[in-house]
Amino acid sequence: MIFAAFPLDEALGAILAHSHRLPGRVLKKGAVLDTAAIAALREAGHTEVLAARLEADDIAENEAAERLAAALDAANLTRGRAGTGRVNLHAGGAGLLRVDAALVDRINARYEGLTLGTLPDASAVAPRDMVATVKVIPFAVPGAVLDDVERIARAAPVLTIHPFRRLRVGLVVTELPGLKEQVTEATIAATEARVTGLTGTLLAPLRCAHETAAIAEALRRLLAGGAQLLLVAGASATVDRRDVGPAGVVGAGGEITHFGMPVDPGNLICLGRIGAVPAFVLPGCARSPKANGIDLVLQRVFAGLPVGAAEIMRMGVGGLLKDTDARSLPRARAAGRPAVPRPVAAVVLAAGQSTRMAPYNKLLIADRAGKPMIARVVDNVLSCQARPVLVVTGHRGEDIRAALAGRPVTFVEAPDHAAGLSASLKAGIAALPAEVAAALVCLGDMPLVTGRVLDRILTAYDPDEGRAIVLPTHQGRAGNPVLWDRAFFAEILSLTGDTGARSLLRRHAEQVAEVEAGDDSVLRDFDTVDSLATLPTRLRPDGAVG
Repeated sequence: MIFAAFPLDEALGAILAHSHRLPGRVLKKGAVLDTAAIAALREAGHTEVLAARLEADDIAENEAAERLAAALDAANLTRGRAGTGRVNLHAGGAGLLRVDAALVDRINARYEGLTLGTLPDASAVAPRDMVATVKVIPFAVPGAVLDDVERIARAAPVLTIHPFRRLRVGLVVTELPGLKEQVTEATIAATEARVTGLTGTLLAPLRCAHETAAIAEALRRLLAGGAQLLLVAGASATVDRRDVGPAGVVGAGGEITHFGMPVDPGNLICLGRIGAVPAFVLPGCARSPKANGIDLVLQRVFAGLPVGAAEIMRMGVGGLLKDTDARSLPRARAAGRPAVPRPVAAVVLAAGQSTRMAPYNKLLIADRAGKPMIARVVDNVLSCQARPVLVVTGHRGEDIRAALAGRPVTFVEAPDHAAGLSASLKAGIAALPAEVAAALVCLGDMPLVTGRVLDRILTAYDPDEGRAIVLPTHQGRAGNPVLWDRAFFAEILSLTGDTGARSLLRRHAEQVAEVEAGDDSVLRDFDTVDSLATLPTRLRPDGAVG
């Protein structure tokens, strides 16, 4: 590849290295210069342009990324479309991702301009989660290099997703005098959340005395009821493989295969089996929904992977899950949730006059469960990582506040909301705390955008990588909400009229990152009675609240 400043007379067919804003049009980085583009550059006063020209053996970035992604193909993996030299790979279903680190290293060591990044090995993934990304560093890869990398990728599986099995899980909860009922209830709730999160089903839990014979009898009953995995949550922590809980497994005809693990919290787990059915005595930390060693074990069991002494004792690296003051990794990430690199706030626009829904206020229309639309929107926002959450009010502001009573949000009044959307937007942006790096601007009439979609937008944000504006899309169509870096706040505050900040997208096209939402929720707002009829859960005009 030749990279140079080309005189315009020699630039035909070259690939533009940087975006150019010209009168009447924007030439984006990566565009192939045609005669019209060169004429526009010349008319704007340019005499040369920094660009790249491919040589005979070069493979263009998008084609190269697509070829490597295709070579990584495996069951339960899906590929996105190539763009700017990048192809993302996603999980086709819930499962456990295994990564051959040695092969990834070989691929990345072959050529600096061709990269493969993945989630950590043994990551639990949900459907459509991004698990890897292929990125060609502009603008091409030598053909011989790509051939070598494809051979490496096809020699053995680099990425494998082991689907979670829908196991039926039996739980024995032991009790001792003085043990509070809420402790037992919390243990059952945390266990059920873990099981259902891995696509399993928790059978009706059995409670019994913290005695060997009682535990053994409960385990036998669960086996007879079809349990494919057995868990014992003891009222007292297990301190030895001959303690009450493990002895109950043996008493039910089983055996103990391993005690302890190099994961904290979770050290005191005890692994066993009754016939072919795994039987685990849980550590005390399993009462909590926070990440601990049992999560690592259950993920492997549900994925159908072996979990014995050898596997357990290799979990030490990465096994420190406990938060410490010196550790910057938040609990959210330890639990498998992606972290946002900078603090991002959410601004929910709820000040509009709802003229197309008159005489109702669309944001106060309730669904069949009685939840107003604005409450559903705000609950979705609160389920994502953006904080703080600001709600901009105006028209019927007191009713909006009442509909959101008890929720941890900050209300911001837009006194001139009647002037249009820009007034509400500016009120929200102006009220953001100084420490906020960016704002996720959400519309109050888009109740289908889930917290998972919002987190996908948040994790795409990285101004250091040129992703200072994040725009969700579906099948090529731009949607909402849009994330804006603080660098654009001043321009947003200068907007006027009944328009949002869309006009800024074209002005800053080079800094816009598009994120595929995976569904059409980011395109669907509900501002007419007819549109409400298309909701999965029908909303109804309710005169009492609307």
